[in-house]
Amino acid sequence: MSNNEMKTDVILIGAGIMSATLGSLLKELAPDWDITVIEQLAKPGEESSNEWNNAGTGHAALCELNYTPEKSDGSIDIKKAININEQFQLSRQFWSYLVNKDLIKNPKEFVMPLPHMSLVHGEKDVEFLKKRFEALSESPLFKGMEFSDDPDKLKEWIPVIMEGRASTEPIAATKIDSGTDVNFGALTRTLFDHLKEKNVKIKYKHSVKNMKRTSDGSWELKVKNLESGTVEHHSAKFVFLGAGGGSLHLLQKSGIPEGKGIGGFPVSGLFMVCNNPDVVEKHQAKVYGKAKVGAPPMSVPHLDTRYIDNKKSLLFGPFAGFSPKFLKTGSYLDLIRSVKPHNVVNMIGAGVKNFSLTKYLIQQVLLTKEKRMEELREFIPEARSEDWDMVVAGQRVQVIKETESGGKGTLQFGTEVVSAADGSIAALLGASPGASTAVHVMLEVLSKCFPDQMQSWEPKIKEMIPSYGLSLTENPELAEKILQNTAQTLHLNGTEVGTGGQVPRPRD
Repeated sequence: MSNNEMKTDVILIGAGIMSATLGSLLKELAPDWDITVIEQLAKPGEESSNEWNNAGTGHAALCELNYTPEKSDGSIDIKKAININEQFQLSRQFWSYLVNKDLIKNPKEFVMPLPHMSLVHGEKDVEFLKKRFEALSESPLFKGMEFSDDPDKLKEWIPVIMEGRASTEPIAATKIDSGTDVNFGALTRTLFDHLKEKNVKIKYKHSVKNMKRTSDGSWELKVKNLESGTVEHHSAKFVFLGAGGGSLHLLQKSGIPEGKGIGGFPVSGLFMVCNNPDVVEKHQAKVYGKAKVGAPPMSVPHLDTRYIDNKKSLLFGPFAGFSPKFLKTGSYLDLIRSVKPHNVVNMIGAGVKNFSLTKYLIQQVLLTKEKRMEELREFIPEARSEDWDMVVAGQRVQVIKETESGGKGTLQFGTEVVSAADGSIAALLGASPGASTAVHVMLEVLSKCFPDQMQSWEPKIKEMIPSYGLSLTENPELAEKILQNTAQTLHLNGTEVGTGGQVPRPRD
């Protein structure tokens, strides 16, 4: 043990939406616990949680077609869509609790009402969308969804997409007005302001170089101050690795057996951003299409209205890319350094199994701007190249591991918690739906790592999240009540005095 060791109850590594959420939950459940956050960048929410680094839809499966696959018998499997929507409702409830307690002042800084839409072309996909609509409409969480294959109705919904479109091919869309646009960068910064007021120690420009178990079962971390170059030693009973793509390296440093065999596959992304205010103003929705064959799930094309820096924006993408970095600010050696004797078989297996994905990524990397414009014109036929600029999005690291169904080297496209058997450390790995389900994922961390406290915490959790432990799908009246209450608290009803019934714009 070092003489200058700083002891704390909880250490959160990474100042993103996950650490912000876990810290905020713990400060409500165990207000006396000391929490320290360690972040290698200068500010919170600068990597995966940043608004320019993620799609920020507030994934609720209202429009994402990859969450509702078609089964071999032609029916639509809506289990994953229901599950993700249930998880997003937990986030809405927790945010509403923080607003009601005046711990978040203005929800409009991070969440806005915005229709979510799915758009398909061709007879086969129109039939698929209609079946999806019918299946989801039976759930109380998807109440109010509309379907149309009438070009005139679609012109009302999505004028910029329908302008100049040849009417020969069948086209259809679904629309649900209860969707949202969530600025997770702004939410992360808001939550860290709140944590600072709760006396959470936040150490920016500090990087964790190593960690080890001590004889009493706690963790000792070797931390470098990136400004002064000095080394600090921190110890805690519980450590959370919430460093986005950087979590895999930290998990490997921990040496816990639960982390053995796990590898990571980095995928980068690009978005096109519209610089023409007239085009931006014409579109008011998040519109998702179907992914191309071989494309990873996070590469489903979508045309997104976003609210960033108090300004309405329009993004199209994402175009997948490849970089060996695990973080946007990471090293080109990240991928090589992640290959260990215990995961090399899974890493090789993933390369062999995912040849079509590798080929797709190479094709995407080689796309010229004009080729990307051709893909955009499938959404906006009259899109002009000069109206669109490229923005490099964040890095995502997909989990590679052995699974029962897929065997060795299976690439996972979800979000995953890996924790030690004694609950002293937990890591969050993976990507989509990620930020949107942060509250659900952090409740999973709490239940895995603090089983002894969960019973005494449960009344407080239910105060913060009224549907905790219940299925909204199986309780339609509760679902309706929670949807209404959270919409009111978060100002998502879409109308306010002076807005003329239009979706309100963010305020300065």
